Amino acid sequence: MKMRKELWFGFAIMALVVAGAVGMLLGVETIMRGHLGLLMLSLVVVAIMLGFPTAFTLMGMGMIFTWLAYDSDITRTLDLMVQAAYKSMANDVLIAIPLFVFMGYLVERANLIEKLFKSLHLAMARVPGSLAVATLITCAIFATATGIVGAVVTLMGLLALPAMLRAGYSTPMSAGAITAGGCLGILIPPSVLLILYGATAGVSVVQLYAGAFFPGIMLAGLYVMYVILMAKLKPAWAPPLSAEERQVVLPAMTAALPAETQQYAPVRLLDALKGKRNAQVPTAYVLRQLALVVMPGLLFVLLATSSWRAVTTVSVEEAYGIQPIGFNDNSPRVASEFGLQEPPVEGGLQEPPQESTGLQEPPGADSGALAEPPGAEPAQSAPSAVGEPPGSTAGATPQAATQPAPTWWWVMFGVLGAATALFYLFLSFARLEIFKMLLGSFFPLLTLIMAVLGSIVFGLATPTEAAAMGAFGGFVLAAAYKRLSMDVVRESVYLTAKTSAMVCWLFVGSAIFSAAFALLGGQELIEQWVLSMNLSKIEFMVLSQVVIFLLGWPLEWTEIIVIFMPIFIPLLSHFGVDPLFFGLLVALNLQTAFLSPPVAMSAFYLKGVAPPHVRLNQIFLGMLPFMGIQVLAIVLLYVWPQIGLWLPQLLYK
Repeated sequence: MKMRKELWFGFAIMALVVAGAVGMLLGVETIMRGHLGLLMLSLVVVAIMLGFPTAFTLMGMGMIFTWLAYDSDITRTLDLMVQAAYKSMANDVLIAIPLFVFMGYLVERANLIEKLFKSLHLAMARVPGSLAVATLITCAIFATATGIVGAVVTLMGLLALPAMLRAGYSTPMSAGAITAGGCLGILIPPSVLLILYGATAGVSVVQLYAGAFFPGIMLAGLYVMYVILMAKLKPAWAPPLSAEERQVVLPAMTAALPAETQQYAPVRLLDALKGKRNAQVPTAYVLRQLALVVMPGLLFVLLATSSWRAVTTVSVEEAYGIQPIGFNDNSPRVASEFGLQEPPVEGGLQEPPQESTGLQEPPGADSGALAEPPGAEPAQSAPSAVGEPPGSTAGATPQAATQPAPTWWWVMFGVLGAATALFYLFLSFARLEIFKMLLGSFFPLLTLIMAVLGSIVFGLATPTEAAAMGAFGGFVLAAAYKRLSMDVVRESVYLTAKTSAMVCWLFVGSAIFSAAFALLGGQELIEQWVLSMNLSKIEFMVLSQVVIFLLGWPLEWTEIIVIFMPIFIPLLSHFGVDPLFFGLLVALNLQTAFLSPPVAMSAFYLKGVAPPHVRLNQIFLGMLPFMGIQVLAIVLLYVWPQIGLWLPQLLYK
């Protein structure tokens, strides 16, 4: 029987791993315990590629090699297993995982994705490659709300792939847009990957979420730009929609005004309130349509005025430079990190100057009474408060000062103002109907996402509390769309328990494996090898990212996080790399784990629901350009780290 190319590729990688391990053992004069740790690492990779369950492979290998490290002492081996498992399960950060997963399954079953895709592709009908662009935006929003790659790729494969193929889109571009867009949930918060990395590296999940926000938007934007560019250069790959596909059907009440799709909506609705020409249309209906028209403008004014006060009002402490004890304007804020500082030691404490005759009496002491120093003024009334700011009135409550609005505020509201103006400038009845469709699909999801992420990023709730709030929001959405039932809840709970158990067992297996690896000295051996290469910071970053990129071929992101991150993280301090920044690069890089053959899980998810004529090789071919875009995004983030670090520094400086 002829073997498939994917199997040949997988077996070739396994052969290289085994050959490398054997060559390492044969090439050293004395086999040390550290070499046994590297052998364990190689065997774990091969066993996972052969299809053994990752979590139990890690636990099994960890137990076997721990037993060897302890010289066949089974009691100490079992003690290590129990301690590692207890330490992992006592991690509070992991509580957020089942809650976020549960929120994702409830949102998925609210059946919002079909309405969202339809409204987005109508809203972008005139954009080149509109169906693929709508697919990417739908995937990004839905992946952010769910964080479940398999669910997003599967649903979009059932919904968007047939629509794109019917419209004449090329199969590789259609498949690439779905698989790449579905993987954005790995990076964009709330992401389970970031929770696992934060728990593994000891980095704040809150700061990781804040840091991953803009890189995620950047990656999605690069995907959209690529699709639009290719649709312009290769129109046969993504032909424009026909007039029938762009047509919007007006409701019966709106058509009875009478109204046409391209007619300017605000003026016609105002005219409908005059006279008796529209007696067949209730006035309440017209007023509701006008309320929808006015809503974006009112929302913009409300946001602008409320945020203006927030960014221009300065508290009394900031206005007058009042700072905590131990700080000043010219010294770095280091007390919080290093505690109280010793006074300058130059010369030590000095004695006061003394005359040769010893201590002298103050002037006027012989007169028998203490005298005022020459030129002294009568004592004035003491101020009402110590440290009263200059120019303040005693006893009065100091008023808050103002400052100019920052540049980012002007930029953000300039863009929002331009978008609002364009909305009203071209508001036809067709666009009003599309806006109503977005109100029923896009904005509920956006509200849920912003409520969850905003409460985390601005410190209103911990990730666990925000996840609980998101799970409740999933309940509300499912109920609002009349999709909430006992069967839906039962299925969501079952899938949540299944996914959470997988992640938690994986974390336990990783803890046991890492303990055995460190016990054998494998970590120390790798550190010595890396440090002996005398790498610069840039060379180390390139080497680490290339290794992670290559690991994405045979392994999934979960295995890379729990197996290989504990190897890289201890090296970061030596090279002066911020673990937060390294985590953002890793999150971007691990997108490749779902897009790189032969273990490209998103390709297999899509193949499972695609029409029979869509071949796996076509899906792989469509994913390759998006893999190149991911590499470009990694380079951009490394060259301009403020893409990921600006928001955490702004919020948590």
